[in-house]
Amino acid sequence: MTVRPVVRYPARILKGPAGPVGAIGPRERQVATDLVDSMYDAPGCVGLAAPQLGIALRAFALDVSVMKKPPEGNHGLVVLLDPELLLADGSDVKREGCMSVPDWTCDVRRALHIVVRGTTPDGDQRVIEASGFEARAFQHELDHLDGLLILDRVAARSDVHARKRYADKGKHLK
Repeated sequence: MTVRPVVRYPARILKGPAGPVGAIGPRERQVATDLVDSMYDAPGCVGLAAPQLGIALRAFALDVSVMKKPPEGNHGLVVLLDPELLLADGSDVKREGCMSVPDWTCDVRRALHIVVRGTTPDGDQRVIEASGFEARAFQHELDHLDGLLILDRVAARSDVHARKRYADKGKHLK
């Protein structure tokens, strides 16, 4: 088990596009494992993208089933390499937090329903349809791969809100 610290804004790696994973070998599978281990170790975390661990690759792990009230019909643990958004439909504005921006939450407009395609660490292609909070979480992680943070998605300054620190005083943050 390798738990890596979460990189915080304004780290440069969070603001640039991540590179493609391409061929999957031991290094890429280790990145996937580190994403999962780090995500499950961080309090309140439902997803992490590789740039948040200081790795400039298009990969993320996501699991909304760990929430106190998980959305019905969620996909459980999803790890995707080189993911792409195929479809986004509808929209609403909801408040989001981010492990890399721990002191703030933001009101962010996102699609209500999405279809995403990517490769699993085992090399299998996977197409996932998601709605509601899970769709929002997928879009949030995809944004990280494009160098976007929740702060980049706000429509007005009034959409940014101060948040209390995590209970462990940020021990997972770098």
